[in-house]
Amino acid sequence: MPVVERSVLINAPQDALFDLAQDYGLRLKWDPFLREMRFLDGAGEAAVGVRVSVRAWTGLTMVAEYLTLNRPQLVAMKMVRGPFIFRQFAGSWRFQPHASGSTQVVFRYQFETRWRGLRWLVNPVIAWVFGRDIRRRLWGLKRWAEQTGLRGEPGV
Repeated sequence: MPVVERSVLINAPQDALFDLAQDYGLRLKWDPFLREMRFLDGAGEAAVGVRVSVRAWTGLTMVAEYLTLNRPQLVAMKMVRGPFIFRQFAGSWRFQPHASGSTQVVFRYQFETRWRGLRWLVNPVIAWVFGRDIRRRLWGLKRWAEQTGLRGEPGV
């Protein structure tokens, strides 16, 4: 299964970055990938087994389920229902404290496309797009965290 992973060092503490990444109200302000993200089935916060609906900037939608929520180190989710092109899809955020007081944030996607005979062609294109999107998401988190002190509006 292809894996696409990127990381960035952010000058902010691990706990606060983890919380920012899971705050859906603020997430829509800093995450360029998302256009909508909401809890399903009456849930009001992230927890193992909770499902969320996600709409990307491309218009594609997915229902994902939390597999792991280990504050402040790890969040992992898998696709329950989503774009037909994917047979399987999962993603994770890891937050690793750095000696400097900063945090190394690692974002990872794993996916399997549906058509085995076309994977040689389709998978590299999808991996390239995901790599670009992950970089943008990480830089959005970095800018927000470092410019706002992890809350509020940039420049405030």
